[in-house]
Amino acid sequence: MALDFTAIDFETANGFRGSPCSVGLTKVRGGVIVDEGYWLMRPPEGHDHFDARNITIHNITPDDVAASPRFAQVFPEVHAFIGDDALVAHNAAFDIGVIRSASEVSGMPAPAFDYACTVVLSRKNYSLPSYSLPFVAEAAGVPLLNHHDAIEDARACAGIMVDIAAKHEVDSVRGVFAAMKLPMPHIDAYNPDTDVMSKATRSALEKMAEMKAGLANGTARAGRSSWSTEGPNPVPNPRADMSHPLFGQTIVFTGDLGLGRPEAKVRAAGHGAQCASSVTLKTTVLVVGSGFTASDLRNGRLTSKAARVLELQRRGQGIEVLSEGEFMQMVG
Repeated sequence: MALDFTAIDFETANGFRGSPCSVGLTKVRGGVIVDEGYWLMRPPEGHDHFDARNITIHNITPDDVAASPRFAQVFPEVHAFIGDDALVAHNAAFDIGVIRSASEVSGMPAPAFDYACTVVLSRKNYSLPSYSLPFVAEAAGVPLLNHHDAIEDARACAGIMVDIAAKHEVDSVRGVFAAMKLPMPHIDAYNPDTDVMSKATRSALEKMAEMKAGLANGTARAGRSSWSTEGPNPVPNPRADMSHPLFGQTIVFTGDLGLGRPEAKVRAAGHGAQCASSVTLKTTVLVVGSGFTASDLRNGRLTSKAARVLELQRRGQGIEVLSEGEFMQMVG
């Protein structure tokens, strides 16, 4: 088999995965990029509001997509571009989740896919302070110049997959998983007439309904939640998807996040992570709030826990640093 696949990256209008506003696709044949595609789109109706935070990340505004078709009209073209390829994405749980959630709220079927997550694969093939896409792309020899441009992110992801395959001297995405003794992830097709919505979509719709009800009753609280309460460390979900990038990780939180720390721990544990309250020799992931981005590792803007992590990294301990945005993508 040749090293054939399609790399994909979505950008979303708001915090719900089912709100795609752009997608970039990079097609690889025999380990070489042969075609690329990019689409702007309006998210599904009712989920098409743009959050300021998302606009700050990708610079796509409502005006930019005002004349674009909605996801339901765009996705058939996207699917035709992908064909029967395995999908490759950096934090694939997010991008695969975008397809599923956007299809569910659009009332349309979604196809099955074999897929690969370059976050999961990169952790096992590179030694880095962060597995954020810019760090991994640089390590793979495909530096990323414009992060959060969907086509550039997809192109960088493709380069990472090609580099990992070369490291293992294999010529297929499935061969990479076989060489690493890992099962290749797969998501089944979705039929709106017979299948229930995914838990991620149901949870998001329930939370949106609660928020609307709170606003109507005047009980919604303004501002960000406080992380002053550490909260208990819940038991990891033993039935979580083993291909998820948080499964089996020992995770610690630092700084302020828009989500309360106890709730963040519940979500992480739901994906099979063991949460802890302090950085130790068992720590494998540190999530940093307070507006932290991966580039802050290079310029020294760190919390005390992050500084401790960098010290342990210098001693050879493998700990990954995640920003709030990366963590929220992973947990939905």
